[in-house]
Amino acid sequence: MRISRTRYETTEATHRTTNFEIFFDLVFVFALTRIVEFMAQTPTAVTMLRGLILILLLWFSWSSYVWLGNEARADVGLIRTGTLAAMAALFVAALAIPDAWQEEPDPLLPAPLLLAFAYLVVRVLHLALYLYVSRSAQLTRTLRLSAIPLALGWIPLVVGALLGGTAQTALWAVAFLIDVGGGRIASRYSPWELRSVSHFTERHRLVIIIAIGESLISIGLGAGAELATWWVLLAALLGFVVTVCLWRLYFDRFASAVEHVMATVPRARRGTIAGDVFSLAHLPMIAGIMYVALGIEQVLAMLIHEGAGVGRHTLGLSGVVALYGGGALYLVGRALCVRLTAGRAALPAIVGALALLLLIAPARVLPALSALALLVVALLVQCAAERRSGTLGATLTAKRAG
Repeated sequence: MRISRTRYETTEATHRTTNFEIFFDLVFVFALTRIVEFMAQTPTAVTMLRGLILILLLWFSWSSYVWLGNEARADVGLIRTGTLAAMAALFVAALAIPDAWQEEPDPLLPAPLLLAFAYLVVRVLHLALYLYVSRSAQLTRTLRLSAIPLALGWIPLVVGALLGGTAQTALWAVAFLIDVGGGRIASRYSPWELRSVSHFTERHRLVIIIAIGESLISIGLGAGAELATWWVLLAALLGFVVTVCLWRLYFDRFASAVEHVMATVPRARRGTIAGDVFSLAHLPMIAGIMYVALGIEQVLAMLIHEGAGVGRHTLGLSGVVALYGGGALYLVGRALCVRLTAGRAALPAIVGALALLLLIAPARVLPALSALALLVVALLVQCAAERRSGTLGATLTAKRAG
């Protein structure tokens, strides 16, 4: 490992996640929980779509700094200073998220415009820092190509923030497609370089566990203030079981198996595969965790406010879609990881995702607590089925052996 005269420290193959990067992850997950708060204000299909746009923008902002930290240590010199500035911008974005579609514009500090500029600061800082540490012609070319969609994407982002409403939703979706979609196209012409597999996989493991932990905290806070009935306590415990299932589905053999496969990939292809398996396929898992947390919070809110009507009131379509659609997204992300890593279909995860989507119809007519209990049963069955069959482990083991 060397410290260059330009005040940064390059990483080696054995590099692991630093405490500074975990700090960055906490700020990122805080922003994600603010998205859950935003969607919980008026949980409609439009709000959930807007929440997804925000998740997409934040995820690829965070992912870009994982790549940067894989190239040069995030806790040394100018990289640390620049990353701290990006963290501050991300924190400001998180504060603005609940008013991301502000209906009554504030002439002094419009939240949508503040969020748009905070996002641009995070992205521009990333490119500037990455160019600063780049000593590879290919990496420099990749960064310059990625700068083109970023330069084009800021226009619909800012214009959307100024217009608000439906126009903002459409234009921010366009901004995401230009920035992230264009960046991925650029990476196909000039792939990213991956220095440390252990660092890259560890960052994603940590952000998954932090996201699950933060969702559990939000569930606990939602129940703790009004823990007046056994029904609320039961719903909180069911929410805890859901988070345990999500944790187990990722960390019980899956995460370590994916890392072992990545370590066997030829160095020239690691960047491309890492971009697909982690930067892309982990996104549905993060989004799924957030949607499930939203659905559980809606169950708790209903139980707290309905009182004697616990056994009669249904959750509503948005809450059911958040619970079961979020669970399905999580399983789809796992299936994508297996497909992109081993080149084979992960049938248990695919079947489980389809089963959760099919359960939306019956859960729609069940009382809210029963709908949550049905999700718990489905996830427990999924954990047991994957554990018993061992299909995932065998698939990835076969890939390693090949």
